[in-house]
Amino acid sequence: MVLLTFKEKENWLEARKMSMFEDIPVDVGVVYEGERIRKKDMQVELGGPKIQHKFELVRVRKPEEVEDGKIRIIGPDIRDIQPGTSNPFGILVEVAGEELEEELEGVIERRIHEFTNYIEGFMHLNQRYDIWCRLSKKSFEKGLNTFELIGKVMIRLYKAELPIIEKIQVTFITDPAEAKNRYEEALKIYDARDARARGLKDEEVDEFYGCILCQSFAPTHVCVITPQRYSNCGAISWYDGRAAARIDPKGPIFKIPKGETIDTFKGEFSGANQAVKEKSMGAVQRVWLYTAFGYPHTSCGCFEGIAFYIPEVDGFGLVHRDFKGAAVNGLPFSTMADATAGGRQVDGFHGISIEYTRSPKFLQVDGGWHRVVWLPKAFKERVHDFIPGDVRDKIATEEDVKDLNELKEWLKSKNHPVVEHWKEEELVAVPETGTEEAEAIPVLSSIEAGTPIALPYTGGFRVKLKGVKIHVGKFVIHKVKTKK
Repeated sequence: MVLLTFKEKENWLEARKMSMFEDIPVDVGVVYEGERIRKKDMQVELGGPKIQHKFELVRVRKPEEVEDGKIRIIGPDIRDIQPGTSNPFGILVEVAGEELEEELEGVIERRIHEFTNYIEGFMHLNQRYDIWCRLSKKSFEKGLNTFELIGKVMIRLYKAELPIIEKIQVTFITDPAEAKNRYEEALKIYDARDARARGLKDEEVDEFYGCILCQSFAPTHVCVITPQRYSNCGAISWYDGRAAARIDPKGPIFKIPKGETIDTFKGEFSGANQAVKEKSMGAVQRVWLYTAFGYPHTSCGCFEGIAFYIPEVDGFGLVHRDFKGAAVNGLPFSTMADATAGGRQVDGFHGISIEYTRSPKFLQVDGGWHRVVWLPKAFKERVHDFIPGDVRDKIATEEDVKDLNELKEWLKSKNHPVVEHWKEEELVAVPETGTEEAEAIPVLSSIEAGTPIALPYTGGFRVKLKGVKIHVGKFVIHKVKTKK
């Protein structure tokens, strides 16, 4: 087996372009990973936020069930799709090989993201049932006008990079009825995979796994995958990571020695710290795996959902990618995703997989499910059996409340656990700017969470900070001279 580093892969693809992709009308290379195609530049959109039925799926088959190199198209081909439209879309990859096992399906499936993004003018985002693809007008005009060409690139790259695949066939689905039926089948397969991965605990293993597949879109993101913390995209479990690292040790999914346990509760491990530091080129120094504050896990852009802090009620909301409209904080998923993604550590905005919410480690530092106050009804139904019974009916959905004021009243009426932490606001008299009383306000070096304070502000505004902890290096108040 030939195992390549990122740079070696780039050089290999460049060297083999003439022979390997000479019948492909556009370039194919690592350089096109991360290419964004804006709406005004797109020929067609496949899947995406406007479409419910979209998926990608890999199945390991018996050799006699796979016709090597076969590409099927069920529904309109690219050239037959109305320009500028969004369409149902499915990608089914069927593979066979003596060394292939069912547990490798998720690993092989995740490489669809990588290989299709090598194609000039083709954008692939997300995974599983969330895929979002676009083809640019420029590449369409160059001749990339059929799924046959995309299938050829995928097949050649799969067999070149994963030689354990002996036979492979690819099916593209754009027919709405067929996409719907296969989408529902795919959901059952994803759920079965996730269920197989439950049970093992982080404390029972000596190594975790990392993934940098999303660095083409989020350069400093490093996913740390543990038995009880799935990848943010929801597609790679600890078992998937182990299988991927075994078949391709130099690939984008790699082993992370657990190292010293620095903090069991927060989930800080020396091995994970070292890995994220190296793979993020020093941009990220530490990571706490079980909290959304301090040194939270970075977020890519392929996450299935977001856990977002709501300071007005001192609780968390959850929202998944398919939720339409604004969450209870008034922000749609897309807006919060922009604030969360990019490989940054953002306090209170935390990209997560849905499977992570089923884990006992789910935001355990922050209170876990007992700190969650709102989530969409569809999300709640999906994880219903994993929400503790004593709080399940106390968590609101979009059908129960429409804004933060209604949420606060709902939580009071249900006696949600977060209510116990609320403190009645104390009205603080704010002296006029420039008076001796204003000058007498002490300089604070630390404000503990939950302590309401008031600061003078020109124009009569009062600024209250609650539920935060602030460290101030220097705080200066200048006396304002008033005209007599």
